[in-house]
Amino acid sequence: MEQTLLPWLSSYGSLALFFLLALGIFGLPVPSETLLLLAGALVDQGDLRLAPTVAAAVLGSSLGITVSYTVGRLVGPPAVHTFGRLVHLSDDALPRLERWFERVGKWTLTFGYYIPGVRHVTAIVAGASRLPLAIFSLFAYSGAAMWSVTFLTVGYEVGARWPEVMQAAHRHIVAAAVVVLVLLVGWGWWQRRR
Repeated sequence: MEQTLLPWLSSYGSLALFFLLALGIFGLPVPSETLLLLAGALVDQGDLRLAPTVAAAVLGSSLGITVSYTVGRLVGPPAVHTFGRLVHLSDDALPRLERWFERVGKWTLTFGYYIPGVRHVTAIVAGASRLPLAIFSLFAYSGAAMWSVTFLTVGYEVGARWPEVMQAAHRHIVAAAVVVLVLLVGWGWWQRRR
């Protein structure tokens, strides 16, 4: 993967980081954590400058999640109305989803970045549930900043050892995603039983 990303970052620098992260957060198969670790390592080596790299990472992540939110807002409610019955969702599911997002779901926008798959879905669901843009922005953009800086910092600190660190991190991220999925399924089952 390094062989694919390195030429892009070497040739186009922060601009490549911005667009690749925007596409990855939106849901295209871009290895976002790997990209950030590599960018951090390149900052450590002096191949990328710190301020533009951080700005590109945060802004690219923010753009990607905003596009997802917009798609959810435009397509979500009509899709639930039209196709919801196929997956056992009725029109009254959206008001319940709105209440859940206003109570606790908004935090998934902040911390969902750390779990692949979750970060792609949360913004679409937030848009479909009509979460107000101001609340979405506060939680999603602070999450983008936190997540970007975390992985850039790790890449900077480990330098050339970033591929080994990425493999170890990937194992933990997958384990966390499985735990979250099991908890969500359990919570859904418990809600239906009530």
